[in-house]
Amino acid sequence: MEYAENILETIGNTPLVKLNKITAELPCLVLSKYETFNPGNSVKDRMALKMIEDAEADGRLKPGGTIIEGTSGNTGMGLALAAIVKGYKCIFVISDKQSKEKMDILRAVGAEVVVCPTDVEPEDPRSYYSVSKRLGEETPNSWYVNQYDNPSNAAAHYESTGPEIWKQTEGKITHFVVGVGTGGTISGVGKYLKEQNPNIKIWGVDTYGSVFKKYHETGIFDENEIYPYVTEGIGEDILPENVNFDIIDGFTKVTDKDAAVYTQKLAKEEGMFLGNSAGAAVKGLLQLKDKFTKDDVVVVLFHDHGSRYVGKMFNNDWMRKMGYIE
Repeated sequence: MEYAENILETIGNTPLVKLNKITAELPCLVLSKYETFNPGNSVKDRMALKMIEDAEADGRLKPGGTIIEGTSGNTGMGLALAAIVKGYKCIFVISDKQSKEKMDILRAVGAEVVVCPTDVEPEDPRSYYSVSKRLGEETPNSWYVNQYDNPSNAAAHYESTGPEIWKQTEGKITHFVVGVGTGGTISGVGKYLKEQNPNIKIWGVDTYGSVFKKYHETGIFDENEIYPYVTEGIGEDILPENVNFDIIDGFTKVTDKDAAVYTQKLAKEEGMFLGNSAGAAVKGLLQLKDKFTKDDVVVVLFHDHGSRYVGKMFNNDWMRKMGYIE
């Protein structure tokens, strides 16, 4: 009989799905790495499991312990699924800009959720970075995950996502395009792919209000680049240790409006009901049009599922209120 021993064994081996209408103006073959097929509906399941297993192996996470993390929702879901199977408690710290659906989903899988204000400096004691760190220090028998600087994050993608893409494209991939938040996906996948073929181009999709693009181009961490933005899951006001700028060939920035509009377009034109960062990734891909030729095979990674955004990007009242549609 064919079956998985538990839900964690279904993580990975997600399909590559061709994009058709939405990328019709591009000369190349565009394939999406469709990560919502993971059990927690996001790419973050991969690194959540890897971070937990590595912490168990070296004793940072002990039996009956509490897992503490600041998350925009998806890493929390992956950690929660692993925690349920392995017998841990979870406390997740989330910023108030994240969708209500994400908070409800985390509570549904038994996690305690602490909500913090978005519009504060990372060093502010109220920020979700500071609160998750403090809870990690105060909670007995706990482990603070710190996905931003935890090397197991990028390692998960070096070990699984990168090899899957290489195998699925039979080594024909020429470009990898992905939204960048913690940096684990782009750095792990990028490192693996460049080891196979150094000519593969790695492009990051950034958002306005984030520091990545300017830092990559100039080496300057410009605080004037930082301001609140709506797009979820990509961009940062810090430089996570997981972002390996050396393997990234460039960044393109996408507006909040374009990310939201293209999230809807993916659903209506491709039947792909995906999260906010997928809209940003597709618009970023279109902005890179002059980088591609007819012989190229471009893989774009889609992080998460549309069910987490039904009150926002898939709600036309919200879209009108934001000025994104007429």
